[in-house]
Order: sequence, then structure tokens, then C-alpha cells
Amino acid sequence: MLGPNGAGKTTTFRMLTMLTKPSGGSALISGCEVTRDLRKVKKEIGVVPQHMNLDQELTARENLELHGRLHKIPGDQRQQRIQELLAYVELADRSHDLAGKFSGGMKRRLMIARALMHRPGVLFLDEPTAGLDPQARRNIWDLIRRMNSEGMTVLLTTHYIEEAEVLCRRVGIIDRGRLIALGTPAELKKKVGEIVVEVLNHGDTEYRFFAGREQALQYAGSMSGNVLIREANLEDVFVELTGRKVGD
Repeated sequence: MLGPNGAGKTTTFRMLTMLTKPSGGSALISGCEVTRDLRKVKKEIGVVPQHMNLDQELTARENLELHGRLHKIPGDQRQQRIQELLAYVELADRSHDLAGKFSGGMKRRLMIARALMHRPGVLFLDEPTAGLDPQARRNIWDLIRRMNSEGMTVLLTTHYIEEAEVLCRRVGIIDRGRLIALGTPAELKKKVGEIVVEVLNHGDTEYRFFAGREQALQYAGSMSGNVLIREANLEDVFVELTGRKVGD
């Protein structure tokens, strides 16, 4: 789910994860209605919120231990699952360190491990790489790709264009609480044109979209001054559909 701050991404997540009651409509996860089948939905989903909510005074292992107990996972299974997940998110060697001493990327990986304790089929990630440095962000990307390749459905919100294009097979663009477009990145770019010509005109940049490079070249050849020809991206789609940038 791609959109600017305040577009409704987090609110949608809160409704789907039963933290906010919808004012209307219905939503189903694996055939379970989120306002009626609460226990079934809770077993089916894992949630990694936008803000860090680890217990900072517990170790990595203790954070997972607590979560496993809350889900009533039997002791032997719980210990085995903790070992598996710490290795999975590459924190096995830091299992006895306090979570409060971890870097931002390590905390985010531990939160993902915690969300996976009960083996959910659907994982919600709300802006999973917000505030992380580039290396930590790419580590999270690798982890998301691995989870998805192993059969897990991953639904994430982001306002990073690159993140949506690199990770997502299907993108929903949200603006002012409404889903205004849905499709693969390639399908969405076809809506406006796959090639962009940028022309600097009296200090302002004008954008023209074309279905193919040949048309773009013909147009660019008729212009004077600085001209840039490039492939369209999801931010171009968003600007064309909403009239504003993703970061606004």
C-alpha cells in the first residue's frame, strides 16, 4: 500500500488487525471476517507496527518467550520456535542481549521474528524500514523477500517509491482514505505511460508521458533546452492520479 502520510494506510492496517473498529463495510482475512471471527483472525495474522514496541528491558529471547506464552505455545515447541526464528532473522548470537541495546535494524528484525512466533499465514508490516539506514533497509528487504518466497502473504505500507517497486508484486495506491489504483507496478505505469519526458520550462519542470520510447524521442526532438527521457515510476503514477507527490 503506497501513499503519503495521512492517506489512510495505517488506519486501514488497524482495521484489518482489529485495533480499530470499521465504521462500515467488511473485510475478510483467509475467509474470516475481522469484526466477527476475532480469534480465528488473530491466529492467522502477524503484525509489525510502525513504532518500536519491544520490551526494551528484556533480551531478544525473552521478548519471543513472552509472545509465545501469550499465544499459549507449549514449552518444547516454544523453545524450538525461538531458536528457529532467532537464526532466521540472524540474531542468534545476540539472543541474550537486551533489546534496548539493539540498532534500529536489529530491533525491526526482532519485531518480525516476534510476529512470526505463532506461524501466521499473513504478515502485516507498517512502514517496516522507516528511519533505517540504507544497509539495514536492504536487510529487511531480503527478509521480506525470503518470507514471501516461502509462501507467506506479506502486506506492507510504505511511502518509499523504490521499496514498493522492488518488493511488491501488487501495489495499491491510497489517497485521502480511498484506494484509487491497484495492480502490478508495470500495470500501474501503463495507466499514465511508461516513458517520461521532462522539460525545463521557465524554471518549472513539465512532464509528458508516452506509451513508447519512439514517441517520446519525437516529442523531445521538437523541444529546446534541457530535456530528460526516462522510464516512469510509481511516483509518476501517483502524481498523475492525485496531483501531488507521495511525500506531501
